[in-house]
Amino acid sequence: MLGFGGPATVIIIVVILLISGIKILREYERAVIFRLGRMVEPRGPGVTYVIPIVEKLMRVDLRTVTMDIPPQDVITRDNVSVKVNAVLYFRVLDPNRAIREVENYLFATSQLAQTTLRSVCGEAELDELLAEREKINAHLQLIIDQHTDPWGIKVSQVAIKYIDLPQEMQRAMAKQAEAERERRAKVIHAEGEFQASQKLKEAADVMATSPMALQLRFLQSLVEIASEKNSTTIFPVPIDLLAPFLKKSDT
Repeated sequence: MLGFGGPATVIIIVVILLISGIKILREYERAVIFRLGRMVEPRGPGVTYVIPIVEKLMRVDLRTVTMDIPPQDVITRDNVSVKVNAVLYFRVLDPNRAIREVENYLFATSQLAQTTLRSVCGEAELDELLAEREKINAHLQLIIDQHTDPWGIKVSQVAIKYIDLPQEMQRAMAKQAEAERERRAKVIHAEGEFQASQKLKEAADVMATSPMALQLRFLQSLVEIASEKNSTTIFPVPIDLLAPFLKKSDT
């Protein structure tokens, strides 16, 4: 009968246990250690030793996590139903708190981001949601960061990726944009007419003080008409040009 538990076997088991306690942590990893159920200071990076059976190790990644927030159904303050999608960037600053304060910090942060996105976008009107994304992004980051701070997590950025509008709302916005362009065109045309009338008034004032200027302008118009190959030319004759001849005929 073969015996088990000889000195050689015990030595081998002890060596294996001792070797199994050697852990290597990468530069971006930290080890959260539980010693007989009590949390001690985190370790890493590099080589660390975990006492078998007595200590338990949990690895925490300190790199920035890019989390996609799934599209959320949102009803804006002006009662428009839209779908909003965003992306969240965060990283763990305190590994011990990330493990101790929340069961699953990745899942908890994701759920918090989704609920915050719905509530913040629901408080804004559609025009504000489309035109002031930077303001809304900063507001989202502030709220999420305040709630994740007790977990040892720092939110670095929140960005709305796209806003999906219903087809009827897209058509209405296209009509609104077209009407806005027509309004601007009419305003610009009216401003041009107003400026042109001001210049014509100034020119008329100059010609009123100098009768010869009016005659020179009239002759210039004749030259411009004559340059075109027209068989018939019709032009008005100012009464002022005929005044000298009328005076001579009266005498």
